Amino acid sequence: MGLSVKSLRSLRCLWRGWRGLSSQRGVMNVFDRSMKRRQKQWASSLLDSDKYDYLRDEVGSRLADRVYDVSRTFPLALDVGCGKSHIAEHLSKDIVERLFLTDISDSSLRNRKKCEMPTQCVLADEEFLPFKENTFDLALSSLSLHWINDLPGALRQIHQVLKPDGVFIGAMVGGETLYELRCSLQLAELEREGGFAPHISPYTAVTDLGNLLGRAGFNMLTVDIDEVQVHYPSMLEVMRDLQGMGESNCAWNRKSLLHRDTILAAAAIYKEMYGNEDGSVPATFQILYMIGWKPHESQRSSLGGGSRCPDCVCAGSPPVCGCAAAPAQTPSSETPPPAACAQAPPSHTSASPPSLLSAAWTSNKTKERIVIRSKINSF
Repeated sequence: MGLSVKSLRSLRCLWRGWRGLSSQRGVMNVFDRSMKRRQKQWASSLLDSDKYDYLRDEVGSRLADRVYDVSRTFPLALDVGCGKSHIAEHLSKDIVERLFLTDISDSSLRNRKKCEMPTQCVLADEEFLPFKENTFDLALSSLSLHWINDLPGALRQIHQVLKPDGVFIGAMVGGETLYELRCSLQLAELEREGGFAPHISPYTAVTDLGNLLGRAGFNMLTVDIDEVQVHYPSMLEVMRDLQGMGESNCAWNRKSLLHRDTILAAAAIYKEMYGNEDGSVPATFQILYMIGWKPHESQRSSLGGGSRCPDCVCAGSPPVCGCAAAPAQTPSSETPPPAACAQAPPSHTSASPPSLLSAAWTSNKTKERIVIRSKINSF
């Protein structure tokens, strides 16, 4: 007896649910990483892909500002999940002397934006960094970590590849992102289909981020929250731009198709509930910025009379990271250079010493449309 189309769809959902429950190293497997790679490959290969970069460029610029707030020079930096290098284009070689770019999509690396400093590209999954411990002075990540299955493990790996007194500065989307789209789709599906499936991926809550960074081994933590609101003609343009960004849902339990009636109903609900007087609709992106330092003996324990804030955003202003203000100190460079390894990474620019890789390596939006509200949480 043949299976109906409805039965086949049910079996597909059961299969995806089983895959989502499967685990590696005891980690919940929520996202289909191969699907996310295909989405990023497709998005970065578009002829007009630059017109969908407005959010990544804005967040990359604001993250670069945080790098400039740290009054030191970084000889070697790492950008985890760099995409088309949306951070590097805003940095100067006076601050970052040399930069390693890693991404899961080789198309993104090929189409990366120009920057001042020498770069080395490494095709690698953010969940498995192929570098030796104590290698980098600075680690960066912008709008990539929210697709990681094992976020605590990824943060621990970033901590491991940093030198003592190295700093991690990152940005990821938070739990309130796209709440307008999420609510509209759920209400429309309940009305038209009698139930709803998740269409927006789960995101990390700001209340959990400080704990995750602390568990990974970072100290002197700072978390900033931005709400970036972008205005679109309708919900359909919101969904189109998310696809152009490579930000479509890749959860295993995602629903493959939306009925036309459901989409039209969701668009009407979206406009009715959230629409502006000029006919446009907002889409809110909650951006969580994080700063964490790898411990070093030069950083005094907070139990011993206050932590040193090593040349960070507290310099010249009231401290925002929960530490006692103290004079800036010269960064430590006691860690010896890593020993050579057997195999070098694939290179898209000038050749770099292969010793940075671990032995296990095998290998037409405008800013006027963006409204930003900020607040700072300290840990």
